[in-house]
Amino acid sequence: MELLLTLLTIIMTAATPLLLAALGEMVTERSGVLNLGVEGMMVMGAVAGFGAAFMTGNPWLGVLASIVAGMAMSLLFGFLTLTLLANQVATGLALTLLGLGLSALMGESFVGQPGVKLPSLAGVDPLVPFSLAMVAATGWFLFRTKMGLIIRAVGNSHASAHALGYNVIAVRYLCVLFGGAMSGLAGGYLSLFYTPQWVENMTAGRGWIALALVVFASWLPLRILAGAYLFGTISILSFVLQAQGLGIPSQFLSSLPYLGTILALVVISGNKALTRRNTPASLGQPFVPDR
Repeated sequence: MELLLTLLTIIMTAATPLLLAALGEMVTERSGVLNLGVEGMMVMGAVAGFGAAFMTGNPWLGVLASIVAGMAMSLLFGFLTLTLLANQVATGLALTLLGLGLSALMGESFVGQPGVKLPSLAGVDPLVPFSLAMVAATGWFLFRTKMGLIIRAVGNSHASAHALGYNVIAVRYLCVLFGGAMSGLAGGYLSLFYTPQWVENMTAGRGWIALALVVFASWLPLRILAGAYLFGTISILSFVLQAQGLGIPSQFLSSLPYLGTILALVVISGNKALTRRNTPASLGQPFVPDR
């Protein structure tokens, strides 16, 4: 039982940053905005969180800094795409490149420095139960509240939502900021708990997996939860196989979490009717309000 609890804790730890980032991106995409800059927001959250915690000695200030960094990056994305009407795909890719480069520059002096780890509760990091609570909270908010209905209406038909009197741009800005906050928090989790240190490009593609999770999970919180924990399970399995010394190339074993998660979610997403029903019809489409 003790071994089982230990494995479960490790799996939850590996899944949490992915779950946080994917939930934020799901809300963003539900409003009709496609932000491919999740990786950039995560890595900026990681360096900002580590830096703030290292300089102040307070990990909670690091958590706050990671959220602010993610929101700042998302605000830049929102200004370019929602106000200036830049292409969302190109801007998202540019945001990732900016985040990777800027975080490497900002974190140069932090490499090799000891981290300030978040205190655990009964052996579990407090952001783990927070991430699980956010699954329930986002599901309730999107499907049980008026504001959630407005967000989904904006994502499905921004012209109709505008005709009904809703401020499409304001709704999308709020959703983009929420996505940035969650992505930044996911990055901060990596540098403050998962591996309490700063390493360049420490997100290691998790932002891209979070993006894939949202699509393959059909924009549904519970399916995102299942996909994130599947990723965590396969991550641990890859480490176990490497420890066994089976002669399998380490590069292949390191790629197992990504390959396994994508393949499994492709199978899960086989319900085409469910996918079509949940895909925001206005996803990635710019909105120009009537003058």
